[in-house]
Amino acid sequence: MRRPLIVFGWLLCAAVSSAQAQQVCRNDIRPSAPDSRYRDNGDQTVTDLATGLIWKRCAEGLSGTDCTIGTVSTFTWRHALQHAASNAPWRLPNKKELASLVEQSCYEPSINSRFFPNTPSNLNTPSSWFWSSSPFASNSDYARQVNFYSGYVGFYYKDIQLSVRLVRGGQ
Repeated sequence: MRRPLIVFGWLLCAAVSSAQAQQVCRNDIRPSAPDSRYRDNGDQTVTDLATGLIWKRCAEGLSGTDCTIGTVSTFTWRHALQHAASNAPWRLPNKKELASLVEQSCYEPSINSRFFPNTPSNLNTPSSWFWSSSPFASNSDYARQVNFYSGYVGFYYKDIQLSVRLVRGGQ
């Protein structure tokens, strides 16, 4: 079954499947998060040389060199904040920090897949959406998030279970 998705004014047809699709990148768009921007620290962390932030290579619940061991953990916004607080010095990134990982020239996933492998990017599952620590200013029932299927930055109801990628440094 194919469903239309409007992303930044483009109409994309995405095949709905349980398997993660192959990343699609456009050569006519300059990469916003090229390999030269990141350093693999060799300890399952990645330094963003543009921001100085240190990121966990894998989404929470995943591990291994290619982030294929385990199952992606999802959390409500409140539980995501609590999970991050219990993993000091890690924290939940704010909206701007999380959005800085979006690779504008790619989708499925819209992130540098060399440095952040196996990032969930199934259009129809909440695991593709990652919580930020930023509340949604105009409605306290919502918080900001980033969808790494398309790179869309938006907001979601705080009681929905979404994925988490932790960061340290900055702020």
